[in-house]
Amino acid sequence: MNSDTYNLKTINPAAKKLALGWIWLGVYSLIAAGILAILLALSRTPAIKEMMPGSNFFKVALVVHVNLSVLIWFLAGAGILWAVFGIHRESLWSKAAFWLAVVGTVIISISPFLGATQPLMNNYVPVILQPWFFYGLLIMAAGLVIQAIGFMVTNTPRLNSSEGTETLRFALYLAALSVLIAVICVAVSYARIPETIGGEFYYDLLFWGGGHIHQFVNTVLVLVAWVMLSAACGNDLRMSPRLGVLLFLLVVLPIALVPWLYSYKIESSEHILGFTELMRKGGLASIPIGLLVFLSTFRFTKLSDEQKPLRAALISSITLFAGGGILGFMIMGSNTIIPAHYHGSIVGVTMAVMGVIFLLLPRLGRPIKHLKLAYWMPWLYGAGQLMHITALAWSGGHGVKRKAAGQAQGLEGFQEVMGMAFMGAGGLIAVLGGVLFLFIVISALMNKTETPSTNLQTSRT
Repeated sequence: MNSDTYNLKTINPAAKKLALGWIWLGVYSLIAAGILAILLALSRTPAIKEMMPGSNFFKVALVVHVNLSVLIWFLAGAGILWAVFGIHRESLWSKAAFWLAVVGTVIISISPFLGATQPLMNNYVPVILQPWFFYGLLIMAAGLVIQAIGFMVTNTPRLNSSEGTETLRFALYLAALSVLIAVICVAVSYARIPETIGGEFYYDLLFWGGGHIHQFVNTVLVLVAWVMLSAACGNDLRMSPRLGVLLFLLVVLPIALVPWLYSYKIESSEHILGFTELMRKGGLASIPIGLLVFLSTFRFTKLSDEQKPLRAALISSITLFAGGGILGFMIMGSNTIIPAHYHGSIVGVTMAVMGVIFLLLPRLGRPIKHLKLAYWMPWLYGAGQLMHITALAWSGGHGVKRKAAGQAQGLEGFQEVMGMAFMGAGGLIAVLGGVLFLFIVISALMNKTETPSTNLQTSRT
């Protein structure tokens, strides 16, 4: 199968403008998350911590850091892909969706400084019991919903097309539909949670169903990104467009079980464990596309300097995402294997979005100036994150508890201590890789040209 069929031939001016906006939003979310990470460290520093707003600033900042670096960053990634594949002309809905997302993100990012004192570290969307945080979350969610509905309304699926780009457009249609199902899950949970339940468990239940469904959205996005990166590198993907339609449909098919899971009480073990198993076993449906992309990376081509960062991002993303998935089947009890699992999966998606940004920037009229740095960045970031999750998994296997600090972690032996030290070293390397990514992308965004690159060309060795 000619890999060129999965390459976008043209991106219209309206789509370029909107995609650049979503990239800027993603950059903002990572910068704001990074600033909060620094403040997290300072909030534990003697003499300085007394200067921080509120008595519980560490957890408040941590809540917002997680939402910015995961939820909003992935929203920006979806916005980029929906723009380049789905925007055919300037429209009010696409502008409204983007600016709602921007306003919501800014409100969330400043909420720690607006008197927030009650953070809750619940799963999927940790929250602060403070009005401004929820205003930002609702506004941002409104932008996400409008963008998803707009994409579905203006992009009718073409299931029999011989063009790979139509297959990817169909996959993004499925992602948009899954986003709407996730939001509906949150609304149904909100209506059905018993009034006697409150606190952190209330928000765990509120976001439990929708949070698990959103992981299918992330899976579709990472697979679309892998196909795009593989095609841009000239890999022989060996997946016809029609086969791709069936395989992407298979990825989201487990969501059909959602109504059955909501037939149980929201607080029941059947509902809670059912969604866990849905994500764990339903995620296996991503293997066929993932395997085809993985095998394509061994059919080597001679890469240009522009293509080398894309191949590096692809390999790093596959490694981390697959590692996170494997660790999900090794979870037993509440230990650090759990964060090792979701860090691997999340960072795998993050690396894929970074690779897509590298791919699209030249085509959006923003060529990358530092190609050598762009090549080394995925290896640096990926290696650091691989060290991080490996150490978490090792430590969890030796009994180190999750969501604990200091003596509560249970660091009683040499192996536990060394495991967590290795984790810290990996985290530091990953941070350096993240800073390098921001430098490369911001430099490119400021490097406007009137003659953007078109399709990447490849010659085989």
